[in-house]
Amino acid sequence: MEAPKRTDSTSGSIDLRKWLINLFVLVLPAALATCTAPPAGTEPLRTQHVVILVIDGTRWSETWAATPGLIPNMSTTLRREGSFFPNFLNDGYTYTNSGHTAIITGVNQPIDNYGDELPANPSIFQYFLKQSGKPATAAWIVSSKDKLHILADTQRPDWKGTFNPSVNAGVNGPGTGYRMDSLTLVEAKRILTTHKPNLMLINFMEPDGYAHAGNEENYLRGIVRTDRYAKQLWDFLNENEPFKRNTTLFITTDHGRHLDGINGGWMEHGDNCAGCQQIYLLALGPDFNKGEIATRHTLIDIAPTVARLLNFEMDSVVVVPRVDTTVVELAMDTTIVAPRRDSIRLEIKMDTTVLQGSFIKELFPRKRLKELGL
Repeated sequence: MEAPKRTDSTSGSIDLRKWLINLFVLVLPAALATCTAPPAGTEPLRTQHVVILVIDGTRWSETWAATPGLIPNMSTTLRREGSFFPNFLNDGYTYTNSGHTAIITGVNQPIDNYGDELPANPSIFQYFLKQSGKPATAAWIVSSKDKLHILADTQRPDWKGTFNPSVNAGVNGPGTGYRMDSLTLVEAKRILTTHKPNLMLINFMEPDGYAHAGNEENYLRGIVRTDRYAKQLWDFLNENEPFKRNTTLFITTDHGRHLDGINGGWMEHGDNCAGCQQIYLLALGPDFNKGEIATRHTLIDIAPTVARLLNFEMDSVVVVPRVDTTVVELAMDTTIVAPRRDSIRLEIKMDTTVLQGSFIKELFPRKRLKELGL
């Protein structure tokens, strides 16, 4: 089946929805086969709540390459309490909306970067809400960047507009601008206290926003602040019911930044250079090992791992928009200082494939893996 083409990131074809409907009539039965659920009768994991914290656009050289440095809380206290993956990558599309889409869908896809395009596949939020039968307030997206409201839905016709999580993004929703991370932390704590959700993604934007604005002092200060906020969030989860002793926290970033001397250096990102791809994962939770894990993993491995922790299934066959032709000048995010659009222009072909993300088994003790049948 030939897919409709798009000539840039905002000029979606009127044939796209029709093509997707026809595609899923053919492949949906196969998509129900899955390997994310544990065998029947397995003792449940202790995790009942999962929080994914995304510290947007921090570069390795300013963070984990110079510890404790700007991240004393993550690199000392939190690292001792969890599993740290230094060999963790965004090996797909290294800009904000695509990086976050990879985290929540388990699929690397090109997507416009300023909030006009939904992910091609349903998210962990939608899978969880559908299979748990819980209300929208059981899953939340809490984001400093208003454009990340897109993470709540999908283009896929059989899922679009259904089982959508609750959203708290930007100053007051889509189009209202970016919010300071300190306020996002306040909102996240308020929502956790009020609604006690099982699943939440939090986006802190200040390092990325200030880097794009060319403000090095505030870029570095943003890293320091978000490190402190990460510790405050973990303390909150460990001190308050119902999160004590049954909550998993993933801390990561959606993309890195160019290395010095490459296409704008620390101010920019958006290609497959080592600086843009090199990120990290710090995972803390009651079911996990502690220590450094050298195994290579990528952003798309987070979604299947969350599915395992919260005992829901993801479709094994997914839609993958593939870049046929791409021109990338800058992967510019809207910033808090100088709003502007990206210069990413894409031609897309739609295809289907088996879900590429994999359950991060190294997180778990071998005994638990055996009990889970893995």
